[in-house]
Amino acid sequence: MPSHLSPGASGALRRFAGWVARGSVGHPLLEGIDYWNELRESPSQMEICFAVFANVLELDDQGEPVNEKYAERRAATWLHQYCTGRLPDGEPELDDWEVALY
Repeated sequence: MPSHLSPGASGALRRFAGWVARGSVGHPLLEGIDYWNELRESPSQMEICFAVFANVLELDDQGEPVNEKYAERRAATWLHQYCTGRLPDGEPELDDWEVALY
């Protein structure tokens, strides 16, 4: 087992952070939702958003991500639900393990 994140896993986390910071995470799922106003007031909600991404992200035997876009979509689904009080159309409920804080 590697002791560090692979370049691919590190890149996936970096890209996700950039998408969140630019307001483009989950595009177009969050189009028209200004989640920054919501997250600015509650940093612990940002923590949950990153936890969803990290919990859903799967790595192959070499530690490289295999479902980065899906992990982003689930984090965007959580953000959508947090900001609007409802799930986006067609998205399944988030499971407890997806939002767990380890």
